[in-house]
Amino acid sequence: MKYRGIIFDLDGVICSTDHYHYLAWKKLADKLGIYFDETINNRLRGVSRMASLEIILERCDRTLTEEEKLAAAEEKNNTYRELLKEMSEADLAPEVKETLDALRAGGLLLGIGSSSKNTKFILSQIGLGDYFDAISDGTNITRSKPDPEVFLKGAEYLGLPAADCLVVEDAEAGIQAAAAAGMDSAGIGEAAKSSLATYQLTTFRDLLKVSLQ
Repeated sequence: MKYRGIIFDLDGVICSTDHYHYLAWKKLADKLGIYFDETINNRLRGVSRMASLEIILERCDRTLTEEEKLAAAEEKNNTYRELLKEMSEADLAPEVKETLDALRAGGLLLGIGSSSKNTKFILSQIGLGDYFDAISDGTNITRSKPDPEVFLKGAEYLGLPAADCLVVEDAEAGIQAAAAAGMDSAGIGEAAKSSLATYQLTTFRDLLKVSLQ
C-alpha cells in the first residue's frame, strides 16, 4: 500500500460539531455586543480557540486585555462543552465507522490530527474514545493549522515517517498544513476544492479507493 497510516481531522471529517461551535461563539459575541453570523463562523474552521477569538474581536469596539481574552475563550469553551454533552453515538455516521473499520482491517494505522482541545471528550461522546492508534490535538501543540505541527506529531505518535501518512481534511488550512508536513492529503467537503489536495473525496467511503491500493 502507498500509505501506512491515515491522520484525520476531527470536526467536519469524523463528525460535525460546527453548530455547537457556532452557538457557543454566538453567545459570547452577543454578550460582548459583537456582530457574529455563519459567514464569520466559517472563518473559524480549523483555527485554534484563541485565533478564533481574535477573528471575532475584529468587530469589537474596544480592545480586550490578555486576561479578558483568556476569560472570554474559557467562557466560550465552557458553553461549548455543555453543548457537546448532547452528542452521542448517533452523531457518528455509519458510513464513517464502516470505512474506519475497513481501513483498520486493511492494516492501516489510524490517528487524529485536530486543533481542538476537546478532541478526546468528543471521541468518547460518539463512541470512539479508545478507537484511534494516536491522537494529536490542541493539548499537545503550540501552533495551529496551517502550521504542520499537529500532523507531524500525529505521524510521530503513530511511529511513522510523515511521507507514509495520508491526511484527511475538510478545511483549506488543514490541506495547507498537510502539504507543509510533506504529506499527501484527501480533501472532503470544502477542502475537496483545494488545488493542494492530492485527492478529492465526494464521500467518506471514497477514502477506501485511495488508501487501500
